[in-house]
Amino acid sequence: SAKDMKHRLGFLLQKSDSCDYSSSQGKKEKIPSNQRVSQEEVRKWAESLENLIHHDRGLAAFRAFLKSEYSEENIEFWVSCEDYKKTKSPAKLSPKARKIYDEFISVQATKEVNLDSCTREQTSHNMLEPTLSCFDEAQRKIFTLMEKDSYRRFLKSPYYLDLISPPGTSCGPENCKRSHSHTLDCNSNIISQCA
Repeated sequence: SAKDMKHRLGFLLQKSDSCDYSSSQGKKEKIPSNQRVSQEEVRKWAESLENLIHHDRGLAAFRAFLKSEYSEENIEFWVSCEDYKKTKSPAKLSPKARKIYDEFISVQATKEVNLDSCTREQTSHNMLEPTLSCFDEAQRKIFTLMEKDSYRRFLKSPYYLDLISPPGTSCGPENCKRSHSHTLDCNSNIISQCA
């Protein structure tokens, strides 16, 4: 139900807040509690997948949504590619590339992403001499796949709608008095959450 989803998302956001005091060497999803997400920022996430996944909280919410759909390998692959492109040491390129390839692209990959045979072949060929751009085409294909498919579902899901319209804020009577159109926005969010 919508109420359960709100509770889960609230828990997710609280959990990311409670992580800030732990080791700074932890995962990227740990976000300082002073970094609150403004409604304006959350609205920008609806403009493009790029805006969403280049924001720590947006990425965390999208990843949680993909986990609920059992398709988190796509965003994990995309994040791994982004990390790979920041590799400064040439000696680390080959082992890092091999790890990404084995985890996401090879036939026995544990988290195999959905690539067409041409892109898969091209990426396999790139593995002979890994460069910083050896996963670019595969990463672009997976980004496009997420953009056309799971991102659109994310924007209609409680994972996003609860952030754009938090309980007791956006739809409170004091906020909805400002404009009639805002009231309609509030109601449409509630309706789509209950659908």
